[in-house]
Amino acid sequence: MRKYEKSLVILTPGFPKNEADTTCIPFLQDFILELNEQFPNLKIDILAFDYPLNSGTYSWNKNEVVSFNGWKKGNIKRLYKWLLIWRRMKKIRSSQNLIGLLSLWCGECAFLGNLFAKRNHLAHFCWIQGQDAKIENKYIARIKPLPAELIAISDFNQKEFEKNHTIRPRHVIPAGIKPPELFGGNEIRDIDILGVGSFIPLKQYHLFIEIIYKIRQFFPEVKAVLSGKGPEQERLKMAIVNYKVEGNIDFTGELSHDKILNEMKRGKVFLHTSNYEGFSVACMEALGSGCHVISFTKPMQYDIKHWHVVQTISEMLETAKSILNNPDSVYEPVLPFTTRETAKSILQLYNYSDSNIS
Repeated sequence: MRKYEKSLVILTPGFPKNEADTTCIPFLQDFILELNEQFPNLKIDILAFDYPLNSGTYSWNKNEVVSFNGWKKGNIKRLYKWLLIWRRMKKIRSSQNLIGLLSLWCGECAFLGNLFAKRNHLAHFCWIQGQDAKIENKYIARIKPLPAELIAISDFNQKEFEKNHTIRPRHVIPAGIKPPELFGGNEIRDIDILGVGSFIPLKQYHLFIEIIYKIRQFFPEVKAVLSGKGPEQERLKMAIVNYKVEGNIDFTGELSHDKILNEMKRGKVFLHTSNYEGFSVACMEALGSGCHVISFTKPMQYDIKHWHVVQTISEMLETAKSILNNPDSVYEPVLPFTTRETAKSILQLYNYSDSNIS
């Protein structure tokens, strides 16, 4: 068994149950694999609070994962879960040279991670991802994080957290993506408009269907693909029928991450209809695949090439029409942030620099 020099604990609500579970937090999977590549002497211990839906220890790409199966359980069982997680962290602390803890989402994981870190004089950072910056998040008052302990995934995320909790995260580190040459797939652009995500009210995918209905008046043969899953799925299927766009929208359901990336390499326009977003990794993957992205949200203070930010559904429609109708539209990969940059930036916070990549 390999002897690692140091270790990092990552606390997350969920983690893939095996290597084939590619749709579970894809950016976290890429981030950990990048850590493995850049920092081969650093052991990564992953503690998954709620998913997979079973308890146990298993290996994921040679990284040790402990699952606690805490999904939708009562207060007593939650306290028991916390006890088990605390014991696991104590075991790691006593047996390994621990550089610190990284919590994803400023919620339950950060609450427990912050408490353990302070008790054991360890570095702890919380990576704020999106909705955890909202004012409804009651964990912030319990954690009482310092600005230096907080990492925002975007400028918008940083500003939103400060507005709602009067604490300005000191660090902004987006979740980068792999270089586009690693994506694979067909580069023929035969999908006009693509949408990918969770079918929840926040994402507003009914607007995606409405836009396809309206744009069909100008492009009768418009081809769209909508991929994902969630509680809004049946409602969206009914909307496709009601708008009579069954022949224009391929409603695929959930696809593997690799298949999604292949769809993106075939796409021209990626519509992101969400009314709130920390920083959509799907949008960055679409950019990296050569799509133009249109969204209501602007993640960074500065503009990103081929990312079109609009205010209304009418502007979204007109922007999509303009791109599709322009024979000079260029569909080239744009890579604003990479997993390599993200991994380096995160590990620098722990003053750990044993990288094998210059």
